[in-house]
Amino acid sequence: MTSAPEMTPSKPQATISEWKKIVAPFTVPSIPRAVWQMVNTFVPYVLLWWAMYWSLSVSYWLTLGIAAVTGLLLVRVFIMFHDCGHGSYFKSKRANSVLGFISGMLTFTPYLHWTWQHSVHHQTSGDLSRRGDGDIWTMTVKEFEEASPTRRFFYKLVRNPITLFVVGPLALFLIHQRFPSPRAKGKDRKSVMMMNIALVLMIVGLSWLFGFKNYVLMQIPVTMFAGMAGIWMFYVQHQYEDVYWEHREEWDYTTAALEGSSFYKLPKILQWFTGNIGFHHIHHLSSRIPNYYLEKCHNSHPMFYSIPPLTFWASLKCMNLRLWDESDRKLISFREYKQRYAQPVAAKVEEVDPADLPAPSEIGSGMS
Repeated sequence: MTSAPEMTPSKPQATISEWKKIVAPFTVPSIPRAVWQMVNTFVPYVLLWWAMYWSLSVSYWLTLGIAAVTGLLLVRVFIMFHDCGHGSYFKSKRANSVLGFISGMLTFTPYLHWTWQHSVHHQTSGDLSRRGDGDIWTMTVKEFEEASPTRRFFYKLVRNPITLFVVGPLALFLIHQRFPSPRAKGKDRKSVMMMNIALVLMIVGLSWLFGFKNYVLMQIPVTMFAGMAGIWMFYVQHQYEDVYWEHREEWDYTTAALEGSSFYKLPKILQWFTGNIGFHHIHHLSSRIPNYYLEKCHNSHPMFYSIPPLTFWASLKCMNLRLWDESDRKLISFREYKQRYAQPVAAKVEEVDPADLPAPSEIGSGMS
């Protein structure tokens, strides 16, 4: 894999017709690449499950160590699932559906239901007027200031790293995905039920093979590690300081893709485990590009060299970002919010409504 030439970051400029011509060669799926990726992912994934089972008789700490690697491979499986949902992994719709269902079963995610929700995310990413579908809950400074104390509390709770990256993975994949969205219809709603049935059969089969207790001791940490990595990847792809957010009237698809989705430049080993999805700006520009072509597309044209990369260590700072500051057009932390917008006591006194002040007769003769 080659690396792109270094260039001074600047605002990318390209019309839709221009960038469509640039990305077009990379939207054609490759059967050899797809099959090889399946082989180098599913084969070690199965072997690692047997390694975990063997390790249970040695040390559960060893099991957890193997589960961490297995979880990373499951992230790679999820990227295949994700590409199938976009119809980009294979040319055949049937092949995408079959692999999508199988990989969805391994990741505890209903294929058609998730595909529908994720398509909405692509249509509305970076649009302040259409938040809520496939996004991490993000409030503006103004919305936070106008929110009730209860709503503020729940927002802080949801945006807490422990909630997002520790509680979130198991809650999302084991519980939340078992129920269809109230807006889901027809086959999307039915896909949740079908996946739940498939999961019961999978759990029964693996429990018979390994023993129920052993299966749980292996599946829970694998799901946990995979979920933590997956949620972090999704978080950092749209939750960084200079991310693009705009109201619908001013929202632009191309700008939302290239400036509202990060170029997450990971070490090569992590790039492999995460299926190149760090090239998220390319993916949002054209979801028809399969993951095995994302880097190649990024390196194909000077237009993409101007996208500033977000490195792994720099990305850790994103964990503290909480609110969208419309005045500065960037995400800020609660600490920055308090420094910029929290009013001192004196200022608050000056803004008290005169109608709320006591009448002179209530003050007493000792005060004038």
